[in-house]
Amino acid sequence: MWLREELLKSIWHAFTALDVDQRGKVSKSQLKVLSHNLCTVMKIPHDPVALEEHFKDNDEGPLSNQGYMPYLNRFILDKVCGDFDIMEFNRMCWTLCYKKNIHTKHLLISDNDAFKVWCIFNFLSEDRYPLVIVMEEIEYFLRKLTEAMGTVWSKESFAEYKQRQNSKNFLSAWELIELVGMGYFCKGLNRQILAMGINEVFNELILDVLKEGYMMKKGHVRKNWTERWFVLRPTSLSYYVCEDLEEKKGDIILDQSCCVESLPDKEGKKCLFIIKCADKSFEISASDKKKKQEWTQAIQTCIQQLRLGLLSPHREARLRRRELRQRQQVEEDDLAERMRQLQAANESKQRELEAMRMKMEEAAAKAALEEQRRKQTQLDLQDRYRLDMEREKMVRQQMEEQVAQKSSELEQYLQRVRELEDMYHRLEEALEDERQAKQDEEAMRKLQASLLEKEAAKRAELERIQQQQQRALSQTEAEKQELMAEQLAKERDLQAAVQQLERLQRERQGAVKQYEAVTRKLERAANKTKTWKDKVAKHEGLVRLIQPGHKEPQRITNWGPASFTDTELDLKKNGLYVAHSEYYCTT
Repeated sequence: MWLREELLKSIWHAFTALDVDQRGKVSKSQLKVLSHNLCTVMKIPHDPVALEEHFKDNDEGPLSNQGYMPYLNRFILDKVCGDFDIMEFNRMCWTLCYKKNIHTKHLLISDNDAFKVWCIFNFLSEDRYPLVIVMEEIEYFLRKLTEAMGTVWSKESFAEYKQRQNSKNFLSAWELIELVGMGYFCKGLNRQILAMGINEVFNELILDVLKEGYMMKKGHVRKNWTERWFVLRPTSLSYYVCEDLEEKKGDIILDQSCCVESLPDKEGKKCLFIIKCADKSFEISASDKKKKQEWTQAIQTCIQQLRLGLLSPHREARLRRRELRQRQQVEEDDLAERMRQLQAANESKQRELEAMRMKMEEAAAKAALEEQRRKQTQLDLQDRYRLDMEREKMVRQQMEEQVAQKSSELEQYLQRVRELEDMYHRLEEALEDERQAKQDEEAMRKLQASLLEKEAAKRAELERIQQQQQRALSQTEAEKQELMAEQLAKERDLQAAVQQLERLQRERQGAVKQYEAVTRKLERAANKTKTWKDKVAKHEGLVRLIQPGHKEPQRITNWGPASFTDTELDLKKNGLYVAHSEYYCTT
């Protein structure tokens, strides 16, 4: 029983041939002729009234194939039985379409061979319209054709042909006929060999000829042995007088109850086997053991297929190839979808990395700005300290000059008293400096603790970045290639964080050195305080009563009158303390 899809393919070619202007519409008169021919070939009683009733709303002008298809299914294909000649049906459809599409005069094949290639195209084409045959089925057909002609299949030639086709992955029936007829894949062979190859492939795929050849058969009446030409199909084993298939002598109908068994040699015949059917058995002798094994295995395969209720082997193979292509297409679609998802995820990761990079650049810019400010502040403090040292040096020189000038007036009592009071004041100031130095030391300790906290925070951030990197690496091994850029970026961030951590360590070491400098300064202040105490103790015994002079009261030191007043001295002390405080807070 032929499948409806296979019948529709031949009818589609005939309908398309009637569609002259290729608008998908055919006139009612042409549809009547086509329907009558189909009913005649398929042995179905034709009912012209049904066609008129079906198209009663459109009596004039062309009709669309969408309107003809329901009529075709209902009044023709639904009534099809399996007792008509499928080759005659195909011939009728072929006659309507081939002259309008190809010219076989410039081809290496005859009209009959072109018809066989057309039937093979309908068998291997996809079940969608317009009908096309994909490259996988073309390769399958051409491979079987070259094997039938006894030549070697060339993958390179077919790959070159596919490359010339560019992105076109299919052919129409007429393009396939032209491809075979031009002899591109059978160069050097004559027309007879090409025709024999096409005929063999046609018999195998279309007529379901699984195996054929000469064997000896034992008669049922005379019990004599006669040579016959056997043809094996999925449901029967036919035998003819010779290989031209003109005179059939009988059929061995295969069904689920049949079996094939080997027989021992007897009656001078070797390589015997028997086919047991429900009503009778058939004894057959092959030419050699290899032929016997091939025939018995082929017959047993047909019986097994019938028991499983499967179609012919070539139809099953065609369905498996289509299912494989569909699965591959689904897998390719899934792979493309996954690639799109991975691409989207990668773009998202790239955006995140770009945002992270911008943040790191902003942080680096801020850090550079802060470093520049700190260096500028340090330079300013150094300049101020240098100026203060120069002023102090000048003051010391002036004081030395004044001490040299006023050394004769050390005997005056009031001056000694004032000098002693001044010394006590200086002692209090030195003590205040010592207290301030301790406070500076405490501030430096706090600064060092904050630097240590920053260092711990940076270490925690570094560990967190490492953990994030490890989690990102452990998520999936399949994304390793796509996330390599992210890993490199994170490693650069890690290196930048390590460098920042090292810079903070160097700053902490600098703070420790500054702390040590402050400690040494505190020690010097303590020594200075002790020195002042010793001077006070030394000069307390030298105080004596002296009459006041004629000069106006002024600030007197151990070395004579001072070059500045008490208010100026307080301002200088306060300015020096503020400068020291700003320097330590900044560092």
